[in-house]
Amino acid sequence: MILKLSALAVAAALVSACGKEEAKAPATATAPAAPAPVAEMVVKLGFAAPLTGPQAHYGKEMQNGVVLAVDEANASKPMFGDKPVRFELMSEDDMADPKTGTSVAQKLVDEGINGMIGHFNSGTSIPASKVYSDAGIPQIAMATSPVYTAQGYKTTFRAMTSDTQQGSVAGKFAVEKLQAKKVAIIDDRTAYGQGLADEFEKAVKAAGGEIVKREFTNDKATDFSAILTNIKGTAPDLIYYGGADAQAGPMVKQIKQLGIEAKFMGGEMVKSPTFVSLGGEAAEGAIASLAGVPLEQMPGGTDYAARYKAKFNSDVEIYSPYAYDATRAMIEAMKQAGSAEPSAYLPKLAAIQFAGITSSNIAYDEKGDLKSGGITLYQVKGGEWTVMETVQ
Repeated sequence: MILKLSALAVAAALVSACGKEEAKAPATATAPAAPAPVAEMVVKLGFAAPLTGPQAHYGKEMQNGVVLAVDEANASKPMFGDKPVRFELMSEDDMADPKTGTSVAQKLVDEGINGMIGHFNSGTSIPASKVYSDAGIPQIAMATSPVYTAQGYKTTFRAMTSDTQQGSVAGKFAVEKLQAKKVAIIDDRTAYGQGLADEFEKAVKAAGGEIVKREFTNDKATDFSAILTNIKGTAPDLIYYGGADAQAGPMVKQIKQLGIEAKFMGGEMVKSPTFVSLGGEAAEGAIASLAGVPLEQMPGGTDYAARYKAKFNSDVEIYSPYAYDATRAMIEAMKQAGSAEPSAYLPKLAAIQFAGITSSNIAYDEKGDLKSGGITLYQVKGGEWTVMETVQ
C-alpha cells in the first residue's frame, strides 16, 4: 500500500512538473517560412566570327554590338513568366575559315546554346547553317550571300541585306551615276566576294555597261600586279572588287603605281577605316556600298554611337549596329514566347517586328531576309568616308 501511494505521488509530481514547464513557455504564432528564391535561368547565346587574323577587326566590332545588347538586356532584369533570366554569351573564333566555322558551330550546339548570332562571313555562315538547322537552333548571321537564305532552312535569318540588293544597286550606280561604261571586276573567290561580284556584274550589264575583264584572287593575297596588268590593257572606267579591305588597300596602291586611271569600287567590307589606312593616298576617291542608311540617319544611330563609345572607347565602324539589332531581335522573340526553347521562340522570331537601331521596322520575310533596308554609297574624301547617296 505504501509502495502504491509512492508511485502515485511520483506520477502526480511529474504531471505537475510538466504542467508548470508548459506554463512557462509563452504561446507564440509560428512565423511563415520565407519563400524559396526562384532559380535564375541562364540562356546561352552563341557567337562566332573571325576574332584573329586579317579580318579580326570585323569580327570584334560585330562582337561588341552583341555584347552591348546582351549587357543592356541583363541590366533590364528580364523575366520569363516568374523566372528571372540572365543571358550568357559564348564566343568562338572561326578565323573566317569554312572548316573551322563548321567545327565551331558543332561545339556551340554541343554546349547547349539556345540561339546563334553569327557567323560573320558568308563562307562560314553557309556551311555552319546546316549544323544549326539540324539542331533546330535559330541563327541570325551577317552573311550577305543569297545562298545563305536560299537553302530553305527555317532557322536562318539575316542581320543585313543580301548581295542581290547591294550588288544590283552598286552596278546600276556605277553605270548611270559614275558613267562607267567599261568595267573590270576582281573577286576573292569567297562566297561573299564572288557572290557580290556576280550580282554587280548582272546589274552593270542590265544598265548597259560592258564587263571588259573578270579576274580573281584570294582572301590572303597582297600582290595583284599580274591581274592588274591584264586589266590595264582593257582601259576600264572602273575596277570593282568583291572582297575585304585587307586586299583592297594594297590593291588601290598597285592600281595607282601601274598608272591605271580607273575609279575603284567595292562592297561594305571595303568601307572601313582599315581600307583608308592601308590604301593611303591611293584610297582617295574610292567608292563603297553599305546596307542601310548612314549611322547618323539611323533611327537610334546617334544614341547608339554614344553608348558604344562609352562602353568600348572606340567609334562604330560598320557592323556593330546590325549585330546589336540581331541580338535584340532574338532576345525579343524569346521574351514574347516566354521561353528560350528554340522550338518555342522560333515562330516569334520569324514574325518579329520592332524598332531597331538600323531600321524603324526590323522584320523578316518567309526566307529570313530583312524586309526593308536601303543601300548607301560612300566615297573617300580627305581621308574619310563621306556619304554620296542613299538608295531605298
